[in-house]
Amino acid sequence: MAESVVIVGIGEMGGVFAHGLLRCGRTVHPVTRATDPLAVAREVPEPEVVLVAVAEADLHPVLDRVPQAWQDRLALLQNELLPDDWKRHDLPAPTVAVVWFEKKKGQPTRVVLPTRLAGPHAPILIDALEALDIPARPVEGELLHEMVTKNLYILTTNIAGLEVGGTVSELWSRHRDLASDVVTEVVALQAWRAGVTLPQHELIERMVAAFDGDPDHRCTGRSAPTRLARALDQAREAGLQLPTLERIAARHL
Repeated sequence: MAESVVIVGIGEMGGVFAHGLLRCGRTVHPVTRATDPLAVAREVPEPEVVLVAVAEADLHPVLDRVPQAWQDRLALLQNELLPDDWKRHDLPAPTVAVVWFEKKKGQPTRVVLPTRLAGPHAPILIDALEALDIPARPVEGELLHEMVTKNLYILTTNIAGLEVGGTVSELWSRHRDLASDVVTEVVALQAWRAGVTLPQHELIERMVAAFDGDPDHRCTGRSAPTRLARALDQAREAGLQLPTLERIAARHL
């Protein structure tokens, strides 16, 4: 099965990767909600990679059910992803895609920055994206910082955007104080999850570079309230006080 790839979750993002992998001549085996992963694993015990492309809320139930034969072949691409997500399942370090493109139903792919990938199966996924003219690069430096940068971008724009709407460039140019307060609280939450001190100034510079990559990107979407609620649940678990996020939640949740 050297040219086979399993994709768990064939939504918009999984569909993009499936398209690219097929263009590269690989066979794609989908696992949907109605599919028994153990049955697929019996048919495809040694795929090149198993890409988990489900939504954030579905990640942990999926990882609970990963067949043993696939555990060292995983690739993850979720927003809000950090190492604690796979460590809690005692899984080996997976390939990670820090995705910087957006794909919505009925719309073309929208690129913010080159997607960054790290891990043993990264070259396969880089080839798949490049086959679709979606820029992708290996991670250069600390993978954790790449993941946190994306999380900071997603959470800051979504949460602050609940208050002010608009685009990412408008958020940073017209509502800097609000955005900065949200950034500080999100970095504190990410640091707790990662168990390390994070370089906030460097992370803000990276986030602003992403703003510059697509200045007209809208701040909020349907997932924004869910992201805020999830962040506050994590804060309560951590014993963190996040007054800006709490204030926004009081108005919008």
